[in-house]
Amino acid sequence: MNEDIPVGDGPSATGSRRREDVLSTNSVFGAPCWVSLTSRDLQATQDFYSAVLGWRWRGAKLGEHFRIALAGGVPVAGIAAVAAMWQMAVAWTPYFAVPDADLAVSRARERGGTAAVGPLSFPPGRAALLADRDGATFGIWQGELVSNWEAWRRAAPTFIRLHTRDAFDSAIFYGEILDWASGQAGCCEVEYEGGEVVLRSQGDIVARIDSGAVGAAPDPSVRPHWQVHFAVADVAACARAAEKHGGSVLSEGDDEAILRDPDGAQFTVTSRRTR
Repeated sequence: MNEDIPVGDGPSATGSRRREDVLSTNSVFGAPCWVSLTSRDLQATQDFYSAVLGWRWRGAKLGEHFRIALAGGVPVAGIAAVAAMWQMAVAWTPYFAVPDADLAVSRARERGGTAAVGPLSFPPGRAALLADRDGATFGIWQGELVSNWEAWRRAAPTFIRLHTRDAFDSAIFYGEILDWASGQAGCCEVEYEGGEVVLRSQGDIVARIDSGAVGAAPDPSVRPHWQVHFAVADVAACARAAEKHGGSVLSEGDDEAILRDPDGAQFTVTSRRTR
């Protein structure tokens, strides 16, 4: 059938599209498919990221506390001003595509992870917020992906990186939950490169897991977390804009800078030429 179908917010927030164009987590899974930010002040958050990353905004069907960020007209992220209301930490969180949210949550719990929220229904899909056994927060999404998923991936984060105490242990945890390197059609491949665990989806690097120097013992001082990277044309300009609009620069190089927004959420801007 060629009828148009409505698409909700979240990982599939792209408006109406035709049924044959729909790509779901049944065919592409295990890869990051969306990022979301919890904040305390919706307008202040929009103002900051508009100034730093040039994003524009539209409303979300989930209600007045939610917004969708647009880069060049493409939805790239969700903002939820619920940190104070739901007593949640302010942070950027990546979501991974899964064919079965209940199964993924069950697998995470069996392996020492925790489920903070969900799975909950957000038509046309389901989502849950989890933490791995070292405390790093991540989400899962079951359902329709954004229209033209490859375009979303190129407009959205360049990749995400897990900073953790033991990269190999974390790779096993996530791999068993998300079917990495399972041999199934559409799954992600995992390799060890340059001291990191590297995740590829359809040949493109979409995530890295890093625990420090090769052969070093796990560092108990590391606070495990997923760091979201966004592609930008000018890293230095983003850093100066962050400082000007109430944020801060935690570190800065020629091709990459780690920034903190006024609420305290960390993210990384990476030069497009290094992708």
